[in-house]
Amino acid sequence: MVELSAAEFEQLVVEALDELPDFFQQKLQNIEVLVAEWPTPAQLRSVGLRPGQLLLGLYHGIPLTKRSGAYNLVPPDTITIFQGPIERVCRSREQLVEQVKHTVKHEIAHHFGISDERLRELGAY
Repeated sequence: MVELSAAEFEQLVVEALDELPDFFQQKLQNIEVLVAEWPTPAQLRSVGLRPGQLLLGLYHGIPLTKRSGAYNLVPPDTITIFQGPIERVCRSREQLVEQVKHTVKHEIAHHFGISDERLRELGAY
């Protein structure tokens, strides 16, 4: 297990976002990326997990593909990246850096309307 300070972990998330191609960065509309140490029980339940199961990231909001002309005055969607679970599954700093990048991209895919099933089909899961 690799452990980082909260500031070091947040910096990895910022770097993962900065590395996204410009096309994707420009399409990130009304979204906030957060870092939390661990998911809450409610967050785990929202995706069908039980306490003790690992959740690395979570997208909550209305994907771009579901937004209509009536989409306005809506609170930002959120992507939450969970530090504790990511640290738990990684054995080296290099693995942790790659896992953060993968998790950020995975959750952003949900913002673009790509489901877990489709990500599996694409081999991106």
